[in-house]
Amino acid sequence: MAEAREYISREEELGRVNISEEVLTAIAGAAAMEVEGVESIGSGLGNDVAAMVNRKTLSKGVRLSVEDDQVRVNIIIMVQFGYVVPDVARAVQEAIISGVENTSGLQVNEVNVTVTGVSFPQ
Repeated sequence: MAEAREYISREEELGRVNISEEVLTAIAGAAAMEVEGVESIGSGLGNDVAAMVNRKTLSKGVRLSVEDDQVRVNIIIMVQFGYVVPDVARAVQEAIISGVENTSGLQVNEVNVTVTGVSFPQ
């Protein structure tokens, strides 16, 4: 695994572009939350609706590493009751790949999804 860096730097035609790992983590978290059936990211304990829009909450439960412009993402989610867990996990993988690649130009080579629980309606 790559050593943790604060920024990912890329040489572009017009100069250097630096992307914060925190930004990529927030993008991955936001992409996952857009997937139907995802209740929360991380352990899911203590999350409320107001906290869901907080960037720090979006990156909680998301770990990202970058090596040679290739991104590996590990994410922990809770799934809403009534959804097929493998289908939600696959949709999360696709959403994260699309979101990170389209916003950063980096290639996502791996997205590992861990489902820690199912959320039941109150």
